[in-house]
Amino acid sequence: MGETSRPAEGLRAYRLIAAMWLRSTMTYRASFAMTTFGNFATTALDFVAIMLMFSRVDALGGYSLPEVAFLYGLSSVAFGVADLAIGSMDRLGRRVRDGTLDTLLVRPAPVLAQVAADRFALRRLGRVTQGSLVLGYALVTVDIDWTAAKLVLMPVMLLSGALIFCAVFVAGAAFQFVAQDASEVQNAFTYGGTTLLQYPPTVFGRELVRGVTFVLPLAFVNWLPASYVLGRPYPLDLPEWVAFTPPVVAAVCCVLAGVAWRAGLRSYRSTGS
Repeated sequence: MGETSRPAEGLRAYRLIAAMWLRSTMTYRASFAMTTFGNFATTALDFVAIMLMFSRVDALGGYSLPEVAFLYGLSSVAFGVADLAIGSMDRLGRRVRDGTLDTLLVRPAPVLAQVAADRFALRRLGRVTQGSLVLGYALVTVDIDWTAAKLVLMPVMLLSGALIFCAVFVAGAAFQFVAQDASEVQNAFTYGGTTLLQYPPTVFGRELVRGVTFVLPLAFVNWLPASYVLGRPYPLDLPEWVAFTPPVVAAVCCVLAGVAWRAGLRSYRSTGS
């Protein structure tokens, strides 16, 4: 379809569609405030569970509460930004099943931009806000020997982490062209992935850590760069320089997700209804 060769057009279409849903949301401000708070409170329960664990133990996998909060905040903010931007991608399977994807194909706008901006939900800011508060708490309480490299790495890993999650969203949506009813499979890697990253890699088996490093590289969202910032041993005894590779990993993931999306879109066959 060639939509990924028109990034400017795609961004413009995304902005217009998202703005339309934003205006619709702001029509009912009280409802927006309540749903945003509900999103905030629901995600906050994850960190409450972690705090309850630390009421019984002093360390989790050798990590203190501020260090776990650091991992939690990085994962939550990166995923929250991706979920806010293109979290609607998990609705694609429903469109494929009921044939409403056909209406997007005939519009003069890139399909990827339309699907990503569909039902843009500003309430998802609740997750970003909650993750930012936990990250702020961690930065105040954790003992970090700050250097220029570590300061630069902080925004880099947040942006790279968001892009990696965006790539997973797009790749998962591409898979739904084939599986159609696979939103839960996609959620296992997106929502499940961010939950996994909220805990130290030391609490998981070596094979799982290897899988999220070399197969689905979620470890580059926070585990590896955070190990450098915290001065912790690297998972799998990887060299120190891998902490600075999240931008490269994010770029590769985005390219591969784009290839998967184009392949999935080419394979789509209308329901004919």
